[in-house]
Amino acid sequence: MASNRHLGRIVALQTLYEQDFRREAEDESFDLGQVLKRNITRYESTVDDVFFIEELVRGVAKYEKELDEELRPLAPEWPIEQIARMDRVVLRIGLYELTYEQDVPPKVAINEAVELAKAFGGENSSKFVNGVLGTALKNKQGDTTPPSAKVGEEPAETTESKEAA
Repeated sequence: MASNRHLGRIVALQTLYEQDFRREAEDESFDLGQVLKRNITRYESTVDDVFFIEELVRGVAKYEKELDEELRPLAPEWPIEQIARMDRVVLRIGLYELTYEQDVPPKVAINEAVELAKAFGGENSSKFVNGVLGTALKNKQGDTTPPSAKVGEEPAETTESKEAA
């Protein structure tokens, strides 16, 4: 079932990516339900959990504004509109699963988002997605201290600088 859900997330990603793209292009003919049905039909022989895909796509679409508002402070240097489309959609899926999908363990939601970013994003997408969703999880668990401010830990820049030296 896990690999089936992974494929389901890929179908959801394709659908939500197309929605984001066509909305930006001001394509008024876009119909999320039709695109979702088309994408599920393409993989019907390998996808068993169609309900999971439908719920994921509809949930991310329904809560998109709330998800974006929650993402904004998690990546303040990157306004949501300037994040690469693929990364933005992957972040929405991951954050949706962290926030609304009680049957998906948080680490699974983050790992799946990271895997999607590795497969479909840019060179640094997986690290970016991991960092943003990791911070979201810490915030949800009540740990709002930035990693660089924790006692005994050096800021990320210092650690990276040492590794580069």
